[in-house]
Amino acid sequence: MQSTLLPSLPHALEPIAFRFPALAELAGRAQIGGRREVALAAFVAAKLARDCYADAPLSDAARAERAGGAKSWMSTLNLPATVRPALTRLLDATGRSRPIADEFAAVVSAVHSFLDGPAQRELERLAVTLGNARTEAGSRGA
Repeated sequence: MQSTLLPSLPHALEPIAFRFPALAELAGRAQIGGRREVALAAFVAAKLARDCYADAPLSDAARAERAGGAKSWMSTLNLPATVRPALTRLLDATGRSRPIADEFAAVVSAVHSFLDGPAQRELERLAVTLGNARTEAGSRGA
């Protein structure tokens, strides 16, 4: 059987790269309550943290607005006492122009027991990325 190459579609949209699919999947299949709410909060925190180091970073005002909205939303969740403080510190940090690698590492540690392997690995990969970004920024400033 011969395969036929499809012609290039000049007006087709590029596929959307969905960040943190394992976290989203865990939140979607977990029962309502603790584990689901932790996964949702970790998903939002990871998204905000990742966007601090995106190719086109957001303005300080936009970051502060997003962090404030996320903190307001998170206050409605029934999060474990071991998780909420780390998430709150991270959201505060994403709203300001400052390194967030340490705060993100604390979140990864705090949510570890609530996540499955794939979701945990997504957060760990982002923690490495954020740590590398901090190291690169430090070496440029030296």
